[in-house]
Amino acid sequence: MQSQRKNIYRIARECAGYTREEAAELLYISTRSLADYETGKTIPPDDVVCRMVEVYRATWLAYEHLRQGAEVGRRYLPEVDLTDLARSVLKLQKEIADVNKINPDIVEVACDGVIDEHEMSKWKIVQREISEMAAAAMAVLFSQKERRALI
Repeated sequence: MQSQRKNIYRIARECAGYTREEAAELLYISTRSLADYETGKTIPPDDVVCRMVEVYRATWLAYEHLRQGAEVGRRYLPEVDLTDLARSVLKLQKEIADVNKINPDIVEVACDGVIDEHEMSKWKIVQREISEMAAAAMAVLFSQKERRALI
């Protein structure tokens, strides 16, 4: 995971078609700073990443920056399997179907607003399936042409 974090900023820039020099100018940072971000020497501050997202037109970069670069992201944001749009949509449909299959368990456990000890195993499955569906939905949102270089 460490090596991927080193490269997400470079990947976004290259997918956008900018040289390091062009990107640094558009981002209002030095070429050296950009090189440090792209090699993992330093992690860019959020304001620089926001500019990268806008300049590179890469919304996925914001998510990956948080997921990989912040402890809260590493702990709680699901990994998004980025692929082409058609596969992402099919994966989302599959995950929606999986959640629909367990819908009776969702209703049974949640209807009283309390998760009892005997319901906990069902609820963990519900949480896993919903998390997988959320990750699949994010993959659809991030399935843009600039991501093809990662596939």
